Amino acid sequence: MDPVRYRILGTTQVLRPDGSPVPVGGARLRALLTVLALRGGRTVPAGMLVDEVWEGAPPADAAGALQALVGRLRRALGADAVVSAEGGYRLAAAPDDIDLHRFERLVGEGTRALADGDPAKAAVVLDDALALWRGPALADLPDRTAEAARQATRRLDALRARHTAALALGHAEQSLPELTALCDTHPLDEPLQALRLRALRDAGRTAEALVAYEDVRRLLADRLGSDPGPGLRSLHTELLRPRGGGWGPGPRAGDGASRTAPGGTRSGRGAHGADGLGDAGAGADRSGLGGVRVDRESYGSGQVGGADSGVDRHGGTRSDGGAHGVRPLADVDAGGHGRTPDAPDTHGTGPLGDPDGEAHRTRPADAGTGTGPRARPPAAPGETHVPGPPRALGVPAAPDARTADPAPGRAHTLDSPAAPCDLTARTDASADPPGAPRLTPPPGNLRARLTSFVGREADIEAIRGDLGTARLVTLLGPGGAGKTRLSQEAAESVRDGAPDGVWLAELAPVDAPEAVPEAVLTAVGARETVLYGAGAEAMRAGSDRHDDPVERLAEHCGKRRMLLILDNCEHVVEAAARLVAELLERCPELTVLATSREPLGVPGELLRPVGPLPEPVALQLLADRGAAARPGFRVDADDETAAACAEICLRLDGLPLAIELAAARLRMLTPRQIADRLDDRFRLLTSGSRTVRPRQQTLRAVVDWSWELLDEDERDVLRRLSVFAGGCDLTAAEAVCGPAALDSLGSLVDKSLVVAAPSADGAMRYRLLETVAEYAGERLDETGRRAEAERAHLTYYRELARTTDALLRGPGQLAAIERLEREYENLRIALRHAVAGRDEQEALCLILSLAWYWQMRELRIEARNWSREVQALGPDPFTEPVRPAQPVWERCTDTPPPWTGEALAEARRGVHLVHLACMDTELDAWQTPAAQAKLRAIAATYEPGMPQTCRLPGYLWIFAVMLTGDVERLRIVLDATVRTSRETPGYDWELAASLHWRANMYANRSDWAGEGDAIRDAEESLEIYERLGDLWGTAEALAARAEACERKGEWDRAAANYEAAIERAERLGAHAQKGVLRARLGSVMIEAGEGERGERLLRAVIDEASGGNDQSMPFARLILAGRLGMTGRISEAREQLRLLREQFKIAHFVVFDAFILGAEAWLDAADGRYARSLDTIKRALERAEEPLSEAIAPHMRSAFLSTAAFALARVDGGSRARDAARCLGAADGLLPARYVASTHEREVYGKAAERTRAVLGDAAYEAAYTEGGGLSSREATALI
Repeated sequence: MDPVRYRILGTTQVLRPDGSPVPVGGARLRALLTVLALRGGRTVPAGMLVDEVWEGAPPADAAGALQALVGRLRRALGADAVVSAEGGYRLAAAPDDIDLHRFERLVGEGTRALADGDPAKAAVVLDDALALWRGPALADLPDRTAEAARQATRRLDALRARHTAALALGHAEQSLPELTALCDTHPLDEPLQALRLRALRDAGRTAEALVAYEDVRRLLADRLGSDPGPGLRSLHTELLRPRGGGWGPGPRAGDGASRTAPGGTRSGRGAHGADGLGDAGAGADRSGLGGVRVDRESYGSGQVGGADSGVDRHGGTRSDGGAHGVRPLADVDAGGHGRTPDAPDTHGTGPLGDPDGEAHRTRPADAGTGTGPRARPPAAPGETHVPGPPRALGVPAAPDARTADPAPGRAHTLDSPAAPCDLTARTDASADPPGAPRLTPPPGNLRARLTSFVGREADIEAIRGDLGTARLVTLLGPGGAGKTRLSQEAAESVRDGAPDGVWLAELAPVDAPEAVPEAVLTAVGARETVLYGAGAEAMRAGSDRHDDPVERLAEHCGKRRMLLILDNCEHVVEAAARLVAELLERCPELTVLATSREPLGVPGELLRPVGPLPEPVALQLLADRGAAARPGFRVDADDETAAACAEICLRLDGLPLAIELAAARLRMLTPRQIADRLDDRFRLLTSGSRTVRPRQQTLRAVVDWSWELLDEDERDVLRRLSVFAGGCDLTAAEAVCGPAALDSLGSLVDKSLVVAAPSADGAMRYRLLETVAEYAGERLDETGRRAEAERAHLTYYRELARTTDALLRGPGQLAAIERLEREYENLRIALRHAVAGRDEQEALCLILSLAWYWQMRELRIEARNWSREVQALGPDPFTEPVRPAQPVWERCTDTPPPWTGEALAEARRGVHLVHLACMDTELDAWQTPAAQAKLRAIAATYEPGMPQTCRLPGYLWIFAVMLTGDVERLRIVLDATVRTSRETPGYDWELAASLHWRANMYANRSDWAGEGDAIRDAEESLEIYERLGDLWGTAEALAARAEACERKGEWDRAAANYEAAIERAERLGAHAQKGVLRARLGSVMIEAGEGERGERLLRAVIDEASGGNDQSMPFARLILAGRLGMTGRISEAREQLRLLREQFKIAHFVVFDAFILGAEAWLDAADGRYARSLDTIKRALERAEEPLSEAIAPHMRSAFLSTAAFALARVDGGSRARDAARCLGAADGLLPARYVASTHEREVYGKAAERTRAVLGDAAYEAAYTEGGGLSSREATALI
């Protein structure tokens, strides 16, 4: 087998053909590769890539950022590795080149081999599958927790299957160490615990198994407050009273020789470790069975476990006499159950089948006598008693003349019970020993299916196990999920465990509950004909009126070991439940497999949910049915087809019936045409098979069937649920759907129309499949009550946002963020409803309530777009003539709308300020004369110290003051804001925020503050934030203190503060904030003499940053360019600046543009391009004269003049050295008081001064330097 190339079962890796790794640096680059690999070579739409890689917070220029990232990936992997396709990209790889997809394939093969009775092959294949794992799946895609969890579950399923194979091969002793470790890791996994108990039993350690069962029982009681499930309880009964037989998966002991491992044993954990992740490298034992290895050569020759092991290649045992597949009966226990002489007691059969004919062995006549149906305690009054698993659920021996039941109508005596043997043996010809006559298949009425069965192998295995532990198993799922077909396939797989047949009773045509028993009676062959509908009464009149069908059924089934399928019980669920309870109580050898859209509610019922198909299986089904409708059709024919097919399966919720209906449309439409028309899916998907029931011929009919079974309250709740997006919790459902929500939700979940699952906060969350949501939405429109439902939805989520906003500034901050993230799609829908309905006040309240959340989560594009839309709903409060604001002490959102007077006016101003705060995402729009006039109007609207300017969103007014360049007013505003916040009760958070803002400004304007003022402000801010429990604010205050330490040259102290701030940001999950802090830490490390470490950190920030709207990226690139230039890597430094200008709009922002021009000028000078450097530095100095540059970075002029001096001292052979000295004098004269220069600034200045002195001599240098000291910035610039 060729090695995989792409590995995502662990950290993402790429391997060359020789097995050596390809470096793929950067978390975001690995995330992109992971998403592409996850889709197995199919095209991934660009929008999906952006959402996945940037975790739902796309950059401003998402397309450009994605294109750049793809370019980097191509450079790493090769130009052809990633293929551009219309609307997206795909990885040029076959599914088997990717470990996850190869794992899925191998697990499927191994599971099928197990089901086909070939545990040796299953062991080999499953070992190969498990060896692919190197760590947690999708480790480089943290947002895909659900998919990673699904793969981890799939892996645990593979481990269970592998150990099931081991037990079937007689390797119980060797399997125990890893089973024990796995049970320690997954103590509440009952199937895994059952495997361990069976392994102990098969190893002859029954007493230990009983002790282990008691430990598990106590654990379940302590942790879950529940008893063991029926499977464990049944196994416990077997341990206490050993007997043979069983329906579902369970160990099948081999003989003594078969339990001897050729590879010896291994102590400690298995090859896969306690968590299943072991060393899969060369030479590692990949079996996971304590040193047991299934050798491929032995498997190929039909031998497993050594030449004399007595185990054949299918997992059967051989007697000493060599009778292939026949186990000798050495003795018989008191119950008449045989045991082999050299193996532990057999207490159930595994999922491996009996391909060698053991299932058809005739039991000796003297093997014991039966005792009839088991006695049971009487049921309590009013209680329906459902017996546990039958006394002997194994497959009986092949009938002889004394026991055969040639026709369903003849009684089958159990006076001489059959010998227990494997339930799950297949019934095809391969199940018979060579040369044996073909045996008559068991009776029953299952008919051959006309189409292939795709996927669901794991579901079939699970149902087989269920049938071994429960006598009533109900497949529960929505219409079209494939319950009917799955039930038949599962029943077929266990048919030999029902010697009296598998019988299918189709209840869909039954139109009256009282007709259910008659329908079942007819299905099992005990009555010739029963009509439904119009002819039913006439036929019933012709039958014996004293003939009770329930009595007839009980008599018929009472002495038979049979499996009864009751298909489509939902519309007669109460009648079906009564019948099932009666039959199970009176027929101890009967097992029932039901399909329904809601539970039957019978005691002892085991529910097996049937969910949608996972994407790979859904695509396989579409491919299969599509090829039948249009020969030659392939889902991967080209990129467009692959993308369209994936979209079809996704939007149809993976429902098999819907996918089959879509496939039928391929006769006349392309996949893209089908996908584009799924918004009208009920008109589109109407081409079902003519031979199926009418309710399965169209998608609408499928949902109609469920709809007709609802009462009016349930219908009303379902209709209203369609207005939610992304699901809802119970409180939201009650608010939108009314008082009927609680009872109706439970009923709708039971009826498979609503999906219920716990959310991250532990509360249940309810959602609709897309198909059901669209149907319910149509039904809501029919009532004319959509506006009412949407209004209730808007009101609820406006209040959720309004009340949660206050929690974002205190100890409940993290929980509040998680709540808003969980409900974000509903909040967006509510905003959309408000905007569409032109409900200005509702929209204003939502914008102002979400503004701080958007800021904290760096959702600035969202904030910009929504605030711009809401602005248009009302008048512009900053249009001339502007009305000055009046003091407002409360936030607008302290009370719900409607608002009036100054509160409404302030809310309207607030939405414009939220838009202003996102101006860096659309710089060009703020460069127009109209925009500049608006900035001046905003700045003039408020007075320093007004209470609303201390709180959000009024606080954002300060941006207008900064952008207008009024430096002196900016200082007054900061001081007044701190003063008002300090004097106003209840403004603690506002005081902390204003202090940390002022500390930041003091750090950049050292001429404004006295010694230590910035640090004092930062420390007071930090104390308040910590007291309030605000992690975000704590991180900001620590960063402010770090920046103040930088300005004093205390680099180690600054680094410690940045590291502490990063820790707070990590706890909060504030990725954008963390990125900025890490970039600043990298800069400080360089200053502290840890250049290499700082450079590595800067590169990591760049790799992980999210593109054009990420605040950390521009700073990190700029500092890295400086580091590269100072260490002689000029071309690399230029590349960083080029990327900065190309990718990030903020590079054109006046202050940042000045810094970039200064860096470019320095690189030109360092590269000997002095004239070009002087031209560039002139432009940089012009930008430094802008009011905003002077306000927040007054030191940049001095730095630029130092660069100019460096170039002037060298240009034209040093003829302009005198001007260089003047520039150096001006640089010192313009430097703000108490400013501490960076290492780079000091080095540039030092080299310029050294060169200038060397050219001029000390006296001339000092004279020119003194002249420069009295020059203004503009005068100094004129020298260049």
